[in-house]
Amino acid sequence: MAKLIYATNVSLDGYIEDANGSFNWTEPDDELFTFITDLLRPLGTHLYGRRLYETMAVWETDPSLAAQSERQATFANLWQAADKVVYSGTLNSALTANTRLERHFEADSVRELKASARNDLTVGGAQLAAHAFEAGLVDECLLFVRPVLLGGGKPALPRGIQADLELLENRRVGRGAVYLRYRVKGSRIGTVPGA
Repeated sequence: MAKLIYATNVSLDGYIEDANGSFNWTEPDDELFTFITDLLRPLGTHLYGRRLYETMAVWETDPSLAAQSERQATFANLWQAADKVVYSGTLNSALTANTRLERHFEADSVRELKASARNDLTVGGAQLAAHAFEAGLVDECLLFVRPVLLGGGKPALPRGIQADLELLENRRVGRGAVYLRYRVKGSRIGTVPGA
């Protein structure tokens, strides 16, 4: 069975975007960009919420990005070749090839996708990842911790979920980013003080 992997950039204080919805602080340096591209190579399907999908779609809709460097062309080719499932109640059509729209996240459908997939899958976007955590579907977390404090914004990890994690890998990448890879040993929904 394929794994479902939650991969995200995160500030040191635990946010994926600041209080204004910006994530411009996540721009990777060359080393981190290459590292992320190498992690993307074996993956088969990306599950996205609408906003993250629209952000990532430029890797197909804007050819000038791939034209900037061989490194960016490689990333664009990998992203375009991967299957994408986008969960959105507002998009009427996909912006990219190899993309299927779903109106709602359904845990059983994702379980079936994991069971039939030949390659691992990623889930992107904190809200969509929260649904996957709640359903007990997330197998690993890949966190790219950036050396910045945002002081507030959208949390990277879901509130109200408790999970036991096992650190599988860690390393410094690029200009101060830290890559953390965790196996999710089990998650449970519960009453968590302050959640």
